[in-house]
Amino acid sequence: MVITSDVTLPEEHELNHPELPLSSPALKAASFHMGKYCENQSNEFLLCRNELGDPRKCLDEGKALTNCAFEFLRKLKKTCKGEFEQYTHCLDQSSQDQNFRYCRKTQSVYDKCVLDKLQIERPEYGYFCRVKVHDTARPKPPVKEKAHYPDAVQSLPKDYPTPDPKHGSRFHWLH
Repeated sequence: MVITSDVTLPEEHELNHPELPLSSPALKAASFHMGKYCENQSNEFLLCRNELGDPRKCLDEGKALTNCAFEFLRKLKKTCKGEFEQYTHCLDQSSQDQNFRYCRKTQSVYDKCVLDKLQIERPEYGYFCRVKVHDTARPKPPVKEKAHYPDAVQSLPKDYPTPDPKHGSRFHWLH
């Protein structure tokens, strides 16, 4: 990737933050409850990324999200370690694509443990796809004004004659 000299990159100490040391089946098994537990931090991070369009400006929000995930996993390990490992092992060993349908029994045991001990209910299907309003303390970014070009061509009038295409229409199925 080529960048110019006016691009500032974060310092090494800003980027040093521990990552989640989990396998794909473990992340998949914990994803629904972790998403519900860390929903506020996740929404804050995604809002920052979408509004600012620059991931370098959202490092603090990303660190807060990672810290929330660590906190959830520590609580999960303390309370439902056996059920979580059983569910993770089932996802890992039951199919090549880690399909949930083969592990519904171990999932229900895991979900019940998380509900009883952490009071986090598994979100229903489609919960994370819904539109939600997120209240944030960050200031709203300035809105870029639309570029105005004084010498731009104005649109043609509706009654302007348009000749037929020279080599036929590319929309041949409409005729």
